[in-house]
Amino acid sequence: MTDFASLDFIYSQLVWDWNDLLKAILSLCAGFVLGFEREWKDKSAGFKTISIICLGSTLFSLLSFKLGAGESEDATRIASYVVSGIGFLGAGVIFKDGVNVNGLTTASIIWMSAAIGMAIGFGVYVIAAIFLLACFAIIVSGPLLNKYVIHNVVRMVTISFSRNELDVKDEMLSKIKPLAKHVKIKKQTMSADIISMEMEVLIDKRNIRKFEHVILENQRLIEISL
Repeated sequence: MTDFASLDFIYSQLVWDWNDLLKAILSLCAGFVLGFEREWKDKSAGFKTISIICLGSTLFSLLSFKLGAGESEDATRIASYVVSGIGFLGAGVIFKDGVNVNGLTTASIIWMSAAIGMAIGFGVYVIAAIFLLACFAIIVSGPLLNKYVIHNVVRMVTISFSRNELDVKDEMLSKIKPLAKHVKIKKQTMSADIISMEMEVLIDKRNIRKFEHVILENQRLIEISL
């Protein structure tokens, strides 16, 4: 005699297996979409890293959902640690280069890929798709905005000149200010014969060439760092 209860159980397990496979495929696709731009720009976390993070988040969500099902009141205990754990990976790609901080976009994409992977793991495909498209739109439109809409850029300039030619400072500031929107002297150091001045300059991208030409053509400067 056929045990229909056992057949139903086996069928439900097969359905779950196919659903899990679908989630894995969707997770890999989402990781590819988010990691493609990072890979194209040769960043530290590219296609492989983002895809594995997205796939791992999906797996943790599946385990959390299945192991927490039934009499358990908490089906998100494992998945909740993904939120805090992913921060370690994000922090690893952020580094400071002088006054600039690099890796923030890559860290944000890592964070978003984990969130989308978790959404896929829990089966909320519509939400995952909406946020995946929104994130991809930001990634694609960001460089276009920087190129065609946002024209301001911050440049750090360090110049060194002789202590016997203090008028060089006023001369340089008078030539730079008409080209820049903002000039701030960050630091001044003085040695036995040389004075060094570090400036933060907010300038329109269209004036960068003129700005560099004004500084480089000054023969009285001993050292220049742009």
